[in-house]
Parts: sequence; C-alpha cells; structure tokens
Amino acid sequence: MADGLILDSLQRRMRALHSLYSDALATMDLDQVNHFEREGVVPIAFSLFHIANMIDASFMLMTGQTPIWDDEWEARVQPAIADHGKHRTVDEMVHQRIGDYEAFQAYLHAVFDRVEAWLDQLDPAELNRLVIARPFPEQIASTFSARVAGEEGITLLDATECWIYQHGLRHMGEIELARGLVGLGGMTS
Repeated sequence: MADGLILDSLQRRMRALHSLYSDALATMDLDQVNHFEREGVVPIAFSLFHIANMIDASFMLMTGQTPIWDDEWEARVQPAIADHGKHRTVDEMVHQRIGDYEAFQAYLHAVFDRVEAWLDQLDPAELNRLVIARPFPEQIASTFSARVAGEEGITLLDATECWIYQHGLRHMGEIELARGLVGLGGMTS
C-alpha cells in the first residue's frame, strides 16, 4: 500500500514539474533562451538542454531503455555543445546554445512523455529495486543521490526522485532566476 501511495505522489509531482517546463518553454523565445548574461553565468539553454539530456541518459540506468538522443536529434536541435555538460566546467558551458528551439521542445517533450508513460505502468514494488549498489563508482559517489542512498545503495525510487524530480526542480529554479535576467517573470510563487 505504501509503495502505491509513493508512486501516485511521484506521478503527480512529475506531471507538475513537466507542466512548469512546458509553461516556461511556451513563454520564452530562442533569443531569451540563448541570452548570454556574462562570464560565469550559464544561459537558459544550458539548464534546458542539460536537464532533458541528463534525464534521457539516466533513464537508461533506471530502465535499460536506450536514450532518445542520437545523431538525428542532434542534427535537428543543433546545440552548440552536444553534451549535457555534467563533467564540463561552467567556463565551457556558458557557450551552450540551442539552434532550433522547436526541435528542442519536441526532444524535451519526448523525454518527459517517456518518463510519464513509464511511471504510469510501473509496478509500485519496483521502486525498491536496487539500481546502483554500494560502494559507488567515483562518478556517483559525489552526487546528491549518493547522499540520499540507503545502506545497500540507490534504489529506483532514489534515482527517480534525485535524478529526475529533484534535479528537474533545481534547474527550473535556475531557469526562473535567469528569466528575470531577460525581462520575464518567475513561474511559481
């Protein structure tokens, strides 16, 4: 019963998060998304591309499904840096730009739709499945999900909440702040 309540909550929170991104995308244009404020401040394009591409890549660890991002998507979206940037510096990622905003929106929605469809069919008992066991590889050991993990490691629930939901909220906060730099308002109160 508890796993079912958790899954229901997760499904509703994920839809709410995705609706914030949809609202943000619908109220920005390409110039605002690609706006360069100054050195050391990544553009909205970074936060948008990073979250979509990270969720897409993380989904493979969680479900075994191949990421959506491929050479065809890269040719359509035309990012300045075809990389989510997790292991790159801010100095590198300030150069991220999106070439085709409509194609990017299609990619982000394809990633989000896949997550929602997966959650809709997920057996609640799966939330307890171990995704990454301790001891963690170096790349995982320094992450927020490693801090959240239980004794055995990162469960599917931990991964879903940390890698998709909480990570998505973090970047939505960046987007909300950056919207102010381009003359737009925040998304929530």
